[in-house]
Amino acid sequence: MSMITKTTSWLSDGANWSGPEGILARLGEHLVLSGASVGIAAALTLPLGTALGHAGRGGTLAINISNIGRAVPTFAVLVLLAIGPLGIGDTTTIAALTLFALAPLVTNSYVGVREIDGDAREAARGMGMSGWQILRGVELPLAAPMIIIGLRLAAVQVVGTATIAALTGGGGLGRFVVDGLAQHDDPKVVGGAVLVAVLALAVDAVLLCAQRLVAPRGGSTGRVRAGA
Repeated sequence: MSMITKTTSWLSDGANWSGPEGILARLGEHLVLSGASVGIAAALTLPLGTALGHAGRGGTLAINISNIGRAVPTFAVLVLLAIGPLGIGDTTTIAALTLFALAPLVTNSYVGVREIDGDAREAARGMGMSGWQILRGVELPLAAPMIIIGLRLAAVQVVGTATIAALTGGGGLGRFVVDGLAQHDDPKVVGGAVLVAVLALAVDAVLLCAQRLVAPRGGSTGRVRAGA
């Protein structure tokens, strides 16, 4: 049989979907690792990025610092944390993936707020709105599509990279790839890779829908215009 046929057979086998080491269980682990990492990264960076974009200063420094997480290989960070204070476990994986997710989130939140047309801010000030009211009522709604683009980038990257958790004994869909290689089970390896790819595409599609829902009518997700 061809590899496609063997992989399809592996994916369609109900026995591979059930149990504590089945596809559904590993999918749940993968979603928890990815969701926790992106959630923590968003909680850390979105307030910072939007505040800096509103203030119009400090953004370059924040972006350059966040890019360190992108420049350093995530696997290297994972190994260093595993042999360091955190040890092997989900906490180590989440910490490494959180660092990886910082750059697109802080960059897009800063740029999204900063590039709003100045006329929108001036109109809000002319209405007597305070700085906080402008940020909350004008800048954030207009910057939302750009912010969600950053969230899409971070989420898809983290979903794909979360497979490395299996290399240090963690769970997730990467478990099928690592275990399949150790067992010389090629359909399992390919099946695991397919599952990760499908999950990444599904996450991207959901966030793309969210991006379109919040996009201003007639506006774009690039430079935000006052009349959008």
